[in-house]
Amino acid sequence: MELTATRFDVADRIATVWLDRPHRANAWTGQMHTEYRWIMAELEQREDLRAVIVTGTGDRFCVGGDSAALTAHVERGGYDTGLPAEPAQPGGGDGLDADFAWQMGFRIPIIAAVNGACAGVGLALALFCDIRFVTPTAKMTTAAPKLGLPAEYGMSWTLPRLIGTARATDLLLSGRVFTGAETADWGLWNGVTDDPYDAAQAWALNLAATTGAGAVAMAKQQLADDAIRNSPAASVIESVSLLDQAMGTDEYAEGIAAFNERRPPNF
Repeated sequence: MELTATRFDVADRIATVWLDRPHRANAWTGQMHTEYRWIMAELEQREDLRAVIVTGTGDRFCVGGDSAALTAHVERGGYDTGLPAEPAQPGGGDGLDADFAWQMGFRIPIIAAVNGACAGVGLALALFCDIRFVTPTAKMTTAAPKLGLPAEYGMSWTLPRLIGTARATDLLLSGRVFTGAETADWGLWNGVTDDPYDAAQAWALNLAATTGAGAVAMAKQQLADDAIRNSPAASVIESVSLLDQAMGTDEYAEGIAAFNERRPPNF
């Protein structure tokens, strides 16, 4: 696919995906949506990758829907995702096939490096990432209520689980602007830092160097399953089954050998 609204690169087993419309503050369009899904579907098939970082080109992450696209919705009298009839299908799984819920079912961790302004659909994308870093000065908003819209792309599900009902209600009903610094202790971020991309890369490189790919994929699956389906008892039962499965792998054998020999594992 020819990429005109996004770009990506791979180095040291880590992929970086840029939302790449800096002239429009990386505003979201159907083309960007299509390209993002295509890139992520391609990356998920690569066995050499351990994590994906998503960030924005320039000094903004994504300011939400492009104004031209939002105006078109008025003229159309309804919502259009802008996706083709058969878009690429990354991630997904039981109960996770919708945008951007498929990120929870993605095989490897997705890390948001929120390098600046982040609103609307851009914020929804970040909330469905597994790990999030943000700059303290980044201005963010759910945006929707000030546009006459309800909470979009599952934010009424993600936000209460991340920051609690009281704070989520504040942000979703008011649409007010908040910053990385203001929300530093809310549980929304894994780190608030002047260089969120550098923090995301350091986290990803440490993951690649110290953990087993199979183990991380299993744990990510457990987190998703427990969030949407499992009771505490079901979680325990599933974990025992996964432990039995993992203990028959070369990855586990190497992890135990490294532990006993007091050396870093060679996964």
